[in-house]
Amino acid sequence: MEFTTKVAIVVADDLKTWQKLNVVSFLTSGIVGQSPKIIGATYYDQSAQSYWPLSIQPTMVLKASREKLQTILQRAIKRDTGAAVFIEDMFHTAHDEANRETVRSYTTLNLPVVGIGLRADKKIIDKLIKGAKLHE
Repeated sequence: MEFTTKVAIVVADDLKTWQKLNVVSFLTSGIVGQSPKIIGATYYDQSAQSYWPLSIQPTMVLKASREKLQTILQRAIKRDTGAAVFIEDMFHTAHDEANRETVRSYTTLNLPVVGIGLRADKKIIDKLIKGAKLHE
């Protein structure tokens, strides 16, 4: 299946592995929350056991410096594509309202971004993530 859009998650390259996985998880939920139609149908095995639906679209996971993450965020804002963000402070909060409050305490240019989730037209995503590397 060919998609006209692309999903990309870019994480800070200096995070610990558990932090990167946490960031990817949260940002994926933000993308799905904004684009619920990317969720497919329920899965069934041969025993008729059901499993929850997954995204129908592959997700690219990339890494970049924190400086590059800020550049990617500014590109997304300039193009009005929307983005999910995860900032450093969110590792120290315990719930959703606290997460939103910590983001609210920064100006856009000063957000300590450690992850960005994006979904847009393929060509736009390619321009936004320029300079990020595929995560190994």
